[in-house]
Amino acid sequence: MTAPLRCVVLDIDDTLYLERDYARSGFAACGEHLALPQFGEAAWAAFEEGARGTIFNVALQRVGLEVTGDRIRELVRVYREHRPAITMLEDARSCVAVWREAGLRLAVISDGPLASQSAKAEALGLPAICDPLVLTSALGEGFGKPHPLPYETVEWVTGVPGPLCLYVADNPKKDFVSPRARGWATLRVRRAGSLHEAIDSGDDVEWEVTDLRAAPPELAARLPWPSC
Repeated sequence: MTAPLRCVVLDIDDTLYLERDYARSGFAACGEHLALPQFGEAAWAAFEEGARGTIFNVALQRVGLEVTGDRIRELVRVYREHRPAITMLEDARSCVAVWREAGLRLAVISDGPLASQSAKAEALGLPAICDPLVLTSALGEGFGKPHPLPYETVEWVTGVPGPLCLYVADNPKKDFVSPRARGWATLRVRRAGSLHEAIDSGDDVEWEVTDLRAAPPELAARLPWPSC
C-alpha cells in the first residue's frame, strides 16, 4: 500500500489564485500612482488583447503620456510592490482548510520577483499557514524552478522525505520536473483563464485537474480531500 502523503507544497500563481487578478490589481495601482485611473484600464485592455512585455508602453501611449525608461522603471516598481487585491480561490481554500485540519504540513515554492511574491503571500495569508515559504528569488540568482534547491529546502525544513510530498502547481514548463526526480507526487491544476492553460502536461505531471476539489481517486486515497 502506498504511504499517506505528509506534506503538501503549493505554488502561488494560478494555483491558489488567478494571476490575471494580480495583473489587474497592479495596473490599477499604477493608475493611482499616476493619478490617471484610465492608465490602469488601458493596461488591462492591452493585457486582455494579449500584449506581454510591452503593456506599460502601450498604456502610456494610449493615455497620451511619454514613454521613457525612468517612467517604465517606476511603474514596474509600483506594480511589483503594491499590495494586491487578491483572494484565494474557493477550491484552494477548501483544500487548504481540510489539509490543515488533518494536521498535514503545508509549504510553498514559488518563483517571481521577491517583492511581488512576498506581497501575494501576505495577501493570501500564507505566512501563517505555510512553513517553509520558499520564494526562490530569496535563494539567489539561478535557484528558481526547476533548480532542485527549493525542493531540497522543503525536505530539509519539514523533515518529510520526497516520496511523502505532493507538489501542487500550474506550469508544466518548469514546475514538475525536479519534484518528480525526487520522488514527489505531482498535481497540476489547469485553471480556465490561467496563463499556461493551453500548454499540455508532460510525463512529470502525475495528475491534472481543473478544480482542486476533484482529486483523482489514487491521490485522494493518500490525502484528505474535500469533494466538489
